[in-house]
Amino acid sequence: QVQLVESGGGLVQAGGSLRVSCAASGRTFSRYVMGWFRQAPGKAREFVAGINRSGLGTYYADSVKGRFTISRDNAKYTMDLQMNSLKPEDTAVYYCASSSGAVPGAGANDYDYWGQGTQVTVSS
Repeated sequence: QVQLVESGGGLVQAGGSLRVSCAASGRTFSRYVMGWFRQAPGKAREFVAGINRSGLGTYYADSVKGRFTISRDNAKYTMDLQMNSLKPEDTAVYYCASSSGAVPGAGANDYDYWGQGTQVTVSS
């Protein structure tokens, strides 16, 4: 199995930037496709971005396309989400997740392991 720990959340003004990171430990990181999800109060957990094993294939929710960038470093067992042009509606707890599937799915059920989450708050 793999253990995931997020970091880097915080408070930022609308239009600002923030980078959240996910550190993995356990089994070989490059075996997993990875994803970022978020959950706002009272809402379902939603897919934000996904990345394949090599890092060459990335996928984004329409709501963040062009503003967020997902990346991974298999040597360091880390994955990042660079968030630019943040909006108040981006406020949520952000989770990283790993999957043994072939491609990063957009459903939470596609993922096997989850981190504890990191809070991102965007003020207007």
